[in-house]
Amino acid sequence: MKKLIILLCVLASSMLFAQETYFELLRQDLSTKKVALITDVMQFTDAEAEVFWPMYREYDFERQKIGDELLKLIKEYAKHFQDLTDEKATELMNKNLDLKGEKNNLNIIYFRKFSTIIAPARAAKFMQVMNQIDLIIDTQLASQIPLIGEKINPMPPEEENQM
Repeated sequence: MKKLIILLCVLASSMLFAQETYFELLRQDLSTKKVALITDVMQFTDAEAEVFWPMYREYDFERQKIGDELLKLIKEYAKHFQDLTDEKATELMNKNLDLKGEKNNLNIIYFRKFSTIIAPARAAKFMQVMNQIDLIIDTQLASQIPLIGEKINPMPPEEENQM
């Protein structure tokens, strides 16, 4: 019995590590694609690129911290969504709104910063691109997160057979 418990703990740890590794790989892939998209859309001059990318890395680092908190929030929600109490719903919703506020404040701060190193219209275009990227990511996330109290249906038999 003791060996079984140890084995289950090791398995759970490795699954959590694999999940975290998977999210990190997705983040790296997304980051690479974002940079490629921004580069393609913005068509920076060499002078713009020289000042833009260091500031972008600062901005992206701050966005990742908010993203990490959002991931924690999603994990917490996943534990409780089928039997969410009013208290837990309020706690999670308040945290979600706080994170949205933090992200909005970050965008305000960095729009102003970017506007000092590239033309404000170019900074606005960059923020517009980031907003579009966020909308795509948010839509993907929303499509994967069940509503409160929703039952998760097992995979239909025809999909199981295809795996």
